[in-house]
Amino acid sequence: MVPTIQATQAREGIETSTEQAERAYYVVTEGERAAFFDLARFGRTTSGDDSRAAMFEQALAEGSEGVRFDVARRDFAFLQDAVMAYASIRWLAPLFRALPALVPTWGVTRSGLNTTEIERFTRLRWEVQVPTSGRRWVSFAKGGAFSRFYSDLDLVLDWTNDGRDFKRVVAAKYGSASRFVKSEADYFKAGITWMQTTNLGINARVLPDTGVFGVASPAFFPDEPDDTPVILAIVNSAAFDALARCFATRNWGATAIGSLPVPAVPHSAAATLGCAASAIYGAKALWDEGNELSSRFRGPWLLREDLVDMTVPLAARLDTLALREAAEQAAIQQLYGEISEEVYRLYGFSHETRATIEETLGERPPEVLWPQMEGKTAEQKRMENVYRLLSHLVRVVVDADQDGIVPLLATAGEASLVARVHDELARVFPQLDAGQVEVDIANELKRAVRGYRRVSGIAEWLENVFFDYHCSLYKNRPILWHVASTQGVGSAAFGAVVHYHRFDADCMAKLRARYVKDALDTFRRETALAEKAGLTDERREWQAKADELAELDRRLQWVQEGRHEGPEGGDRDFRILTPWKPTHARPSGWDPDIDDGVKVNIAPLQKAAGLRRVKVV
Repeated sequence: MVPTIQATQAREGIETSTEQAERAYYVVTEGERAAFFDLARFGRTTSGDDSRAAMFEQALAEGSEGVRFDVARRDFAFLQDAVMAYASIRWLAPLFRALPALVPTWGVTRSGLNTTEIERFTRLRWEVQVPTSGRRWVSFAKGGAFSRFYSDLDLVLDWTNDGRDFKRVVAAKYGSASRFVKSEADYFKAGITWMQTTNLGINARVLPDTGVFGVASPAFFPDEPDDTPVILAIVNSAAFDALARCFATRNWGATAIGSLPVPAVPHSAAATLGCAASAIYGAKALWDEGNELSSRFRGPWLLREDLVDMTVPLAARLDTLALREAAEQAAIQQLYGEISEEVYRLYGFSHETRATIEETLGERPPEVLWPQMEGKTAEQKRMENVYRLLSHLVRVVVDADQDGIVPLLATAGEASLVARVHDELARVFPQLDAGQVEVDIANELKRAVRGYRRVSGIAEWLENVFFDYHCSLYKNRPILWHVASTQGVGSAAFGAVVHYHRFDADCMAKLRARYVKDALDTFRRETALAEKAGLTDERREWQAKADELAELDRRLQWVQEGRHEGPEGGDRDFRILTPWKPTHARPSGWDPDIDDGVKVNIAPLQKAAGLRRVKVV
């Protein structure tokens, strides 16, 4: 042991004499108590100083607060593979001796699907058409953003025939599907899940019974479903977070969380914790009903009768929403504080221990009602509400269109996008003057707000802002595509918004044969009229538009035909290249399989025709 100690210290750059090593061996091995030393922070600095040896000697001779820790040897039993726990052993050990673990006392934890072949088998929920898809897409809990108590599931997993294709592909590639498909018997069960990997601390949320959970989202299934809110409260508390952080800094698997001690919960405390957790969940879920991406969506916040007075002008609604959000957020933060207080009490921590825990934890993420806008200013949230309103109206317009193709400017006998959005404004603000609503929106859009492009009104927003915003909102998997004859900010000769879910081979042909052709005919006709009238500048303008649109049509034709020159996937390859399909199974021209996802299907259009100002990754 003595030579081992010396060799170990030498690897750390510390010279240790035989006498020091012998003393260290005695201290950590003899008697009913043991010691360990925290020397990492005394290592080499940028100036070259290294005081680990000096601190080690001092701690051996005299002891040193925060450096040498003397503990009962029996307390090391629960610290296997939990090196982060040593500094907290004094208050941890009594908990492990006195309290039962979460598992099996309250239920079981499970590690889920070990995901692979992600691009083939997972999609964002809005990419596919559930339930009209030919495949079975189910909700998929796979990590996600930090959120306690409630989080909507954006991902779906192809689980057709109980995951037969997934299992087949994984088995062929890795030799065994069972290495990846774990805890299958617990899929489609309600419970609690959390992010396995995060540096923000434990954040548990309700796991619905609608699908599969992945290894990045371990799950807990209570023996009694009614206990779910109580366990949700305990696991999200500051005390439990502190316990978890003693075992890891950012990675918490099912086994680790299941092994943590949980206090007994009297009936009165269970009622308090359960009600608080349910109230936080309910408040977040209700607010999420105004989120266009949410599976719960039922209308933007500005059009929610339960949140705003539908008879008041836009500015008043925005003010009301700001107050409502602030009040709801304050309420859930208070509830969360009450949960942590109650759990501290249940664990029986002294004031001194609690102070130590909170100092160790540092500042923790607060409870946030609107997580997508966490840290944003009141002005940014105000503008976001306006953007969400306009985004929703565009979605309604395109969804309602017969062929899912809406031109930016009137053509082919169809009204422009801006005209249809104006009509929608009149419909959703029936008790207000539609013209005044447009003015109010324009006034908001003219504000200088960080992170938002300042524009003069709705028309400019639709032309130069909408698609960028839509791509950002839809996490680079847009379902409304802005096909335009030029890129960048400014007016294009031609533009149309097409609905990805309906933009099949027939719609591509219709876009070219009807919309593009009609606009091109108009430009050429106006060019001829201007030339006949001797209006040279006007003729040049119309001719430039005609040339610009003709070039777009030529590029659309490349995509429609699936033109291919040079290497596969190169700049001159305009086919849909689904990576997991053999060459003979890929479409020869524009005939997208919606289930293959936006990233695969949008690529040839981006490459050839140019979707405005976006790169889908």
